[in-house]
Amino acid sequence: MRAVVQRVSRARVVVDSTVAGEIGPGLCILLGVADTDGEDAADRLAGRVARLRIFENDEGKFDRSLLDTGGEALVVSQFTLIADSKRWKGTRPDFSHAARAHVAEPLYDRFCQALRDLGVAVQTGVFGARMALELVNDGPVTIVL
Repeated sequence: MRAVVQRVSRARVVVDSTVAGEIGPGLCILLGVADTDGEDAADRLAGRVARLRIFENDEGKFDRSLLDTGGEALVVSQFTLIADSKRWKGTRPDFSHAARAHVAEPLYDRFCQALRDLGVAVQTGVFGARMALELVNDGPVTIVL
């Protein structure tokens, strides 16, 4: 499982001209699920994301987490994060290690629920849909987990 975590002042995802999910200050999380991932990976990663100290304290140092700030999370599925760029044939990345939708969607849902169980307000995109993601990266701060 791979996540690209961006600290944002706001973010939203649009599907077919309709806002599917929208947040204020918090984290925008692009989530890729590999074919070897399971529920434990989803739970562990959600815990890491929720506790990731990338928000500034009063002294301007990264010392606060999403849980500390009460920020929201926008979680968007993105299978392309699982691309294998080491074995490219020509210029096409290999996506064969990305989990198939029937495996990935329940793990994506599990990740979102694990964040909710920790007390994070979660918005989502639409799994498997073509989406337009709009965000204002705060910092900018971007972490790959």
